[in-house]
Amino acid sequence: MNNLAVWRGRPYPLGATWDGEGVNFALFSEHADKVELCLFDQGGRHEVARVPVRWQTDQIWHCYLPEARPGQLYGYRVHGPYDPRNGLRFNPAKLLLDPYAKQLVGQLTWSDALFGYRIGSAREDLTIDRRDSAPGMPKCRVIDTAFSWGDDRPPRTPWHDTVIYEVHVKGFTHLHPQVPPRLRGTYAGLASYPVIEHLQRLGVTAIELMPVHAFVDDRALIEKGLRNYWGYNSIGFFAPEMRYSESGTVGEFKSMVKRFHSAGIEVILDVVYNHTAEGNHLGPTLSFRGIDNTAYYRLAPDNPRYYMDFTGCGNTLNMVNPRVLQLIMDSLRYWALEMHVDGFRFDLAAALARELYDVNRLSAFFEVVNQDPVLSRVKLIAEPWDVGAGGYQVGNFPPGWTEWNGKYRDSVRAYWKGDGGLIGELGYRLTGSSDLYEKSGRRPYASINFITCHDGFTLYDLVSYNDKHNEANLENNRDGESNNRSWNCGAEGPTDDSAILQLRARQMRNLLATLLLSQGVPMLYAGDEFARTQKGNNNAYCQDNELSWIDWQLQKQNSGLIDYVRRVIAIRRSHPSFRRRSFFQGRPIKGAEVKDVTWLTPGGHEMTDDEWNSSFARCLGMYLAGDALGEDDDRGEPLVDDDFILLLNAHHEPIEFVIPELPPAGAWQVVIDTSSDDAGSMDQRTFCGGTKFPLQGRSLALLTRPRTSARTSDSAIAKAPIASAEVRQSPGP
Repeated sequence: MNNLAVWRGRPYPLGATWDGEGVNFALFSEHADKVELCLFDQGGRHEVARVPVRWQTDQIWHCYLPEARPGQLYGYRVHGPYDPRNGLRFNPAKLLLDPYAKQLVGQLTWSDALFGYRIGSAREDLTIDRRDSAPGMPKCRVIDTAFSWGDDRPPRTPWHDTVIYEVHVKGFTHLHPQVPPRLRGTYAGLASYPVIEHLQRLGVTAIELMPVHAFVDDRALIEKGLRNYWGYNSIGFFAPEMRYSESGTVGEFKSMVKRFHSAGIEVILDVVYNHTAEGNHLGPTLSFRGIDNTAYYRLAPDNPRYYMDFTGCGNTLNMVNPRVLQLIMDSLRYWALEMHVDGFRFDLAAALARELYDVNRLSAFFEVVNQDPVLSRVKLIAEPWDVGAGGYQVGNFPPGWTEWNGKYRDSVRAYWKGDGGLIGELGYRLTGSSDLYEKSGRRPYASINFITCHDGFTLYDLVSYNDKHNEANLENNRDGESNNRSWNCGAEGPTDDSAILQLRARQMRNLLATLLLSQGVPMLYAGDEFARTQKGNNNAYCQDNELSWIDWQLQKQNSGLIDYVRRVIAIRRSHPSFRRRSFFQGRPIKGAEVKDVTWLTPGGHEMTDDEWNSSFARCLGMYLAGDALGEDDDRGEPLVDDDFILLLNAHHEPIEFVIPELPPAGAWQVVIDTSSDDAGSMDQRTFCGGTKFPLQGRSLALLTRPRTSARTSDSAIAKAPIASAEVRQSPGP
């Protein structure tokens, strides 16, 4: 590229922007002395031009190439002092990725040349390495963002109606027999008809994708023959991970989102803005470290050679710097506006709230998000903890945010495991965790309830293993959580004992029904609906193989469990009693005959304070009054539903539970009884007030009594068969 024309360009927008005539390049670096834009051939193997970026405006280095076009591969070299003791790690021998790159091409190939310092030197990271890293680096690609969205409309499912399904893009379809082989493990495969049909039939309203930002496989894992399967090792906050793209284009991701929207399903991204793949002071120089280490990272104040690590991953992004905050906000807006995603789940979100050392509930990040006209309207989910001191912040995020409720997970697991003294705690979790969220003015749907997720046991493993079995991770089983609140039901792992297998199946039904009938937003982990297993591995982050991939053959083997999950979700979605928009008051509402919720003992009377605090109690009942729901927020009309009684017995012996005599008169019909192997079908038994229900050991039951005054009779849907869902080809009402 001799005599390449280079114009001044503009400092905004950051990144590489095609305007139809040429490409504008803009890069933030506060402390650099010089910046060079490196252009590569289409294969990314040869550097064909090195362009000095001569213009700087407000710490933004910028230029414009009128001859550049979409498809151009590029990177940067940034000059400045190499002085790690003062936090400066500039090294122009290292090719650097643009933090605003919209696509990365090629895989990172590990070698010592990727590190800014001389590996093996007695002075560790203090000695600069001048080998060129470009041959082993992926390259940034200029893209044309044009895409035909047509009449794409986000479903905008209200929080109280939302059912989330957490999924890994590759693992969900890699073994799916009905997905075309070339599409398996890709965005296109995830949006294929068999997958969407399964999700629609199940009844979920949103998928939460594990990280799809461009990420790096750790060198230590590669050398062990493993991979960073989960992807919590981001290096590009604007670029979708291309290992999941069959076509190698960004448009494939957009097509996936559009197809999910047509099916009425929202797309939520699990995003990792708390750290990057560059690790600690001994990590590689791939992007941020070489562009401006002191600006992008939290450095130890007394020794800036080292990083403050609130993530357990070696570094923490510097949210105090306004340009880093801008980077994250620009990234979020890009995915919401350009990629049409519907929300975000923030990994280790407490790290984003740290202003100096402490977690600040009103940090700049939350203030900026809450006032943003775009981001304040999408779904915002916090993983409300990090690994630093004071990092466990469940219940402390501001209004407008929902949270992964780790206390819900722990309480429900421990209860069904059989631990005593938990019914008081369980009562809070079943009713939306008002103890955590009501004071700040939030609603029950601030609680994202879950029993299992990617991090930990699958549902089947939760009832099949007492201990983790992570030997395949090659860390001598030291990694992963040891306190899982799991119970193997009498045998560790696989067994042929029919009694144990029946008990495990019942425990899975108990856990699933508890999750789906609790107030708040339920989240299912992909494959739990047909009892997938990871063979006791509760930290399969590095297992890109059959251990983590969904085994779709289990669908046939466990079809009864799938039908059961569909049925319970259908009950939830058709009855507002399980999707309340406000917390229970424990008193009659607007002329109702009884309290909105009444807690029952096995004797059929209301729970006393002493009974709540009993250390041996493992059984309780919950009466939901159908005429005490309050007003419909949308129409301002009173909501009326059927009455329900939810009975839970974590004791190993049966309990005769007296059905309370509550107005109005009418028989109670059994909707769910998890003690039955055929729990997916409608029970024909009825019980009158004052009679005893045979609540079996370690089982859950749901009984209903229709109200003739109900505005609509929703109880019929519980009796109806699950209809086959079809993918809508275009949005509809």
